[in-house]
Amino acid sequence: MRQTEAANTGAEPRTRPRWWTELPLILLVYGCYTAGRLLARGDVTSAVDHGLAILRVEQALYLNAEHPLNRLFTAEPWIGVPADFWYASLHYLVTPAVLVWLFRSRAEHYRAARTWLMTSTFIGLIGFTLLPTCPPRLLAPGHGFVDTMAHYSAYGWWGSEASAPRGMGGMTNQYAAMPSLHVGWALFCGVMLWKCGRTRWARIAAIGYPLLTAIVVMGTANHYFLDAVAGAAVMGAGLLLAPYVTRAATAARLRIAAWAAPLRAAGNAGPAPIVSDGCQTSAGERIPRQRESRLDPAAGTDASPSEAGDGAAATAR
Repeated sequence: MRQTEAANTGAEPRTRPRWWTELPLILLVYGCYTAGRLLARGDVTSAVDHGLAILRVEQALYLNAEHPLNRLFTAEPWIGVPADFWYASLHYLVTPAVLVWLFRSRAEHYRAARTWLMTSTFIGLIGFTLLPTCPPRLLAPGHGFVDTMAHYSAYGWWGSEASAPRGMGGMTNQYAAMPSLHVGWALFCGVMLWKCGRTRWARIAAIGYPLLTAIVVMGTANHYFLDAVAGAAVMGAGLLLAPYVTRAATAARLRIAAWAAPLRAAGNAGPAPIVSDGCQTSAGERIPRQRESRLDPAAGTDASPSEAGDGAAATAR
């Protein structure tokens, strides 16, 4: 009955998620995210054209947050170096930490949050594929941007090519700038901390983490302002689509369960017991041929086990 109601309403059954099913799912999504960034490289010339087009749109709208932030991060190592560490690591640490916290302490919100994050991430991958974009740090020096990751590479584990570890820059797509999932995932974390957190510090982190992430991605010249806006828009689209994804996943799971139910029932029933000819068993006897029938052939096969036992006793006397 509960499954039927869930199918009609589109809601998931109220069961606590299991970590051994959730962990492979999250790893699959992250693997798709990483693979998508690698595969959606696009043409370098078109990526540069897209980056310059974004700059022209921002100039037309009198938006220019990237240049002053980038100059500040380049001139002040005490700001630039922590910002590079922020960009290179928190994206991969804070988001899983928020998911684990929701799973353990706010299980009633976990499934909706996980579906929202997954849906938005796949939308972002579509953006990487259709619109490869050169980040500000890879534009020609005449555009006035400094790659702070390369500038401060001696302070961290990353190399001069990207935020990947040294020698692994070729294993990341440096033209996956639009949309900024750094900002998108940070916004996800902020919303969940605001919604589910119960302390003042959780509320402060809910506002501060996405805001500082947006500043960091621009100051390090890894993203344009409009990349950050697109990252927020992708999360909004994922939030709107998540209920439909949940309904579709629930309906598919119920169909699979209905298809597999007869197979499970047949497997649980097991084969019917077989008693060989001439062998009688009584209560408590489980082993075939535990007691051979000593019936008189003239008695026929309808004699009861008790009669057979009496006959055997009479024969012994």
